[in-house]
This record gives sequence, structure tokens and C-alpha cells, in this order.
Amino acid sequence: MSAPKFRPLRFGVTRVVLRQGQPGVCYLRAEQALDAYPARITDRLQHWALTAPGRSFMARREKRADGTTGDWLHLSYAQAWAAARGIAQALLDRGLSAERPVMMLSGNDLEHAQLTLGCLVAGVPFVPVSPQYSLASRDYDKLRHVIKTVTPGLVFAAEAGSYARAIQATLGEEGGEVEVVLAAGSIQGRASTRFADLAATPATAAVDRAMQATGPDTIVKFLFTSGSTRMPKAVINTQRMWCANQQQMAQSMPVLGEEPLVLVDWLPWNHTFGGNHNFGMVLFHGGTLYIDDGKPTPALMHETLRNLREIAPTVYFNVPTGFEAIAHAMKTDAQLRRTLLSRVKMFFYAGAALAQPVWDSLYASEEKEIGERIVMVTGLGMTESAPFAIFVTSPDVKAGDLGVPAPGMELKLAAVDGKTEVRYKGPNVSPSYWRAPQETAEAFDEEGFFRTGDAVKWIDDGDIHRGLKFDGRIAEDFKLATGTFVSVGPLRAKIVAAGAPYVQDVVLTGINLKEVGALVFPTPAVRALAGLTPDAPLREVLECEQVIAHFQGVLDRLAQNATGSASCIARLLLMHEPPSFDKGELTDKGSINQRAVLTHREALVAALHEGTAHPIVKPAAR
Repeated sequence: MSAPKFRPLRFGVTRVVLRQGQPGVCYLRAEQALDAYPARITDRLQHWALTAPGRSFMARREKRADGTTGDWLHLSYAQAWAAARGIAQALLDRGLSAERPVMMLSGNDLEHAQLTLGCLVAGVPFVPVSPQYSLASRDYDKLRHVIKTVTPGLVFAAEAGSYARAIQATLGEEGGEVEVVLAAGSIQGRASTRFADLAATPATAAVDRAMQATGPDTIVKFLFTSGSTRMPKAVINTQRMWCANQQQMAQSMPVLGEEPLVLVDWLPWNHTFGGNHNFGMVLFHGGTLYIDDGKPTPALMHETLRNLREIAPTVYFNVPTGFEAIAHAMKTDAQLRRTLLSRVKMFFYAGAALAQPVWDSLYASEEKEIGERIVMVTGLGMTESAPFAIFVTSPDVKAGDLGVPAPGMELKLAAVDGKTEVRYKGPNVSPSYWRAPQETAEAFDEEGFFRTGDAVKWIDDGDIHRGLKFDGRIAEDFKLATGTFVSVGPLRAKIVAAGAPYVQDVVLTGINLKEVGALVFPTPAVRALAGLTPDAPLREVLECEQVIAHFQGVLDRLAQNATGSASCIARLLLMHEPPSFDKGELTDKGSINQRAVLTHREALVAALHEGTAHPIVKPAAR
């Protein structure tokens, strides 16, 4: 059988150097050195404003009063540079600094982008906050925590209507020392500044002096972690981190510089994937980012598909649930196939495992439409690494593969609790958490390597140049009452793959118990499996005989390949109540926080293992 044909894609790093350390420790780095990179990312903005002033830096569909979207509104590099200088002057006039940074409550839009650039030029750190802290939260505890941690001097929101309640609840009804800037609307009883007035501030020579005063150690932003076990931590992001990481990406993914870059992207800028990786990539390479107001959810995926029918990206990034929806749509949507596949050179997923049936479906549509496959790549990174750290080395990628370190990074592979933890050191790694000395001290080992908590294995024990694959989170793994370790990451991935396309995510249970259980959060597709009306309650859908039979079949297949109690799912509970954002069970990207779910659903877990929860699904053989 001949090997599949892929659209050509060059990989920048294909060889590594391994050295041994103390027993149980070794070190891995790319054979390729890191090339020179700018001292500040604003140098790239200025460069593109001078060399390609009319090129579109960013675009977003016009928002209509009725909630629909219209034509694309474009922001050129020349316009972005002019707005950034005006905003920078306004920020300097207000005396803002790392002690009193700019905080952004709302999501991706053109005003948010311009304010970001203004902060970069002025050397004033900014804090992009998850919009869900304002819009989905009821108690605003996380938003209050962010405000207490960073003590903002200015707070921005796109429009008053959606954010007024959160602003009033957390900043108080009186103005105080925190200025509020709004792109639209006003808040009753509270003074605010119009964003347009901020951007219209005439720039002076002070702006040029401020930008030149910034350098590698200048704090660019504070990005908050997801807060999986505690309240979110503020990760310091410096100019060195961002610029070095963009150069690492450019060398690992040469495709980024081979033609003018075009992204169609929904990933939130308060998260490192969207805000550092993709926003920075466009700025670094002089590309164009089309802001996608869609999202991989049943309510918003239609907007993403609409955009991808119209705009052809050169590379495309998404999370597994997004690719799953796209794979399903491409089976019947000819226009989507034509546009999306017309010039895309690379698909990139991160955030969770991509089930093999999704890969197979994408490949089938690609071969049907263009006669070749698009390489699907992935890697590993985190907020503390800016985020790009590890990337694959060839198109032969399988679920769980991570690859090799980016140029300039060194990985420390250390034995921990029977697994191998990967640790990071390099110019892209954060120096510390803001105003959190204890958490910072705990995060780094005695050699200054950042402890990721991610476990890895070699893809091929006989070929280190293939790199590493994911082996779960060390903190998520647990022991059964027998003392047997349960490796959560790989087992969870097997359940998601076996249950596709009906499994959104899985939380494994059984800590200190005799057997492994699973809480399964289903996808909307499970409704079709039940054959009930679209408006049937989810609880009723999950108790349907056809659904129970399907998941019993999933467990039966998994049981046939299980090698012992730690790899066998003894009981499964289908969850009708979705994960809670307020309780920290769900991140911005839609991924599950295992520990938070186990903490907040302790009684349900106990009922599952006692056999009193309903309905419990078990393998037929048990």
C-alpha cells in the first residue's frame, strides 16, 4: 500500500541532542541554534507599518444592532501604528505602569487589538481577562481576584451593556482611582472614557522615547492561568519571552514565513494560544488575522463555518472540538471544502487529544477535494512558556505525539512518581508569577527549570529524533486501593476515541478505590443517537436504551484491550449537567479541569462507585 500524499510542509527542527545527568535525569535540546530576534515586538509593528502600510493587519465583521454580523471591517498596519501611538500617549499621560496596568474585560475585537498595541508602544503592561469572569460568573470571585492581584489603573470593555454589572460589582459604583474606558455605551452612575477619544490623543515625542525605553525585560502583559487547583496565577510575560518564542516558532514552522500569513481565528486573547501564539505570529510576520466571532459550540460554530467558506487561511489553528465540527461539515459542504483547502498548508491543534476518527474524516474530505492530505501538527506548551515549547518533526503524527524542543530551549526529563516529567528552560520561559513569591519558588526546580507537571515518553525508543509523546498529567494520575497507578491522560484519550463522536470529555474516578470509573460529558450528537425530539431533556436522552447500549459497547471494546484494573473502566456515568465555569470545571478553551470536577462532584463520584447513581453503564462481561 503506497504512503499517503501530503501537501508539502517543511519542518525546521528534525534532530536533537541528548545528554545524561544525574540518575533519572537527562536533558534534550534541538540541534539547531536559536537565531537572533527583536528586542521588542513593537519593532515588527513599526516595520510593517513602514513597508506594507496598506496591508490589513486585522479584520472583523461589522456588528449589527440586531446581533447579526455584516461585512468585514479592516484595520491596516498604518492605521494600527497610528492608533497605537495615540493610545500610548494617552496611557503615558495617565501615568500607568506595571503597578497600575491596563485591564481588558472583553474579548477579541479591533479596539482590543489597538489597545494592546498602544500598551506595547507605551511600555505599559496589560491584563486580558477571560470575558467569562464577567459574563458567565455569578459571584465574580475570579474577577475580584484578578483585580486584587494586578491593581489596574484603567479597565476597558467593548460595550457597557454586557459588562456594566461586573464593573459595578467589582470596582464599585464610585469612580475611585480606576478609570473605565468603553468602546460603546455608558454605565449609569459611573463616569467613563470613550475609546475613540483615547485613540485620538495626539502623539508626542514622549511616545518614541517610551518605546525605545522598552526592551527584553519589559513586562508586556500578565496572563492568568486557568486556576485548576487554586485561584488563577498571573504569569509575567516579557518582551524577551514573546519575541524569542516567535523566532522559535518561525524556525520550527518555516511555513509561517513562506507567503503572506492569513489566519481565521476565534481563540481568545486572554489565553496564551490565541493571545501570544496567534496574535503574536501575525504581528511578527506581517500577516492578516480575521477575527472569527464563532466558537466550537453548537450555538456559534455556524459563524466559524461561514467565515471559513469565505476566507481561505494559509495555516489554521483550532482545538479538537473545532476540528471535529469542521470534519463533520466538510462531508457535505462543498464550498467549505473549496475555500478552506484552497491554500492552507498546515492544520494545528492543541488543548486536548484529537480522536483518530476526526483525523480520518478530515483526510477523507481533503483527498476527495484536492487529492492530497493537509498535515495535522501539534506540540506542547503552556502559559509559562509563551507558549510554544515542543513541536513535531514530520507529517507522520499520531494522537499524543508532541515532538522535539524549539530552538533555544532545553528540556529536562526527570523521573517523578514512576513517570517522566518534562521541565523547561529557555528565553521564552516566564521569570515568575506576579506578586506570588511562594508559587514562583514552587514552580522552578533547583536548576532553574520550570516544572510543567506534564509527563512524557519517547515516541520511538530507538529514535530520539522523533521526539516525545504525551503521557498524562502527573498531578492527575492516582492510585487504586491496590496501589496500582492509573495513568489518566492516555486512558482518557482512549475513551474519547472509542466513544467518538459522542464523547466531549471524560473525568476518571477511583482514587483509593478498587476500580476505575468515568464521568462522561457527551457531545450534542448524542441526541441523534437517542432518536428523540430535539427539545427532549438531556437527562431523558442519556437514559434512552439506544444510548445506554452504545456506551456499553464502548466499555466492552475497551475491556477487551485492558491489561489490568488500572486500564479497565468498570463503570461509567453519563453526565446531563455540563461542567461549571464558575466552579473552575471548564476553561476558556472548553477543556475539562479534572481535579475541579472531582472536587465539586464528590457526592456523585461516591454514588457512581456505590452503584446508586443513575444510569450506570458497565461492560457486559462484568
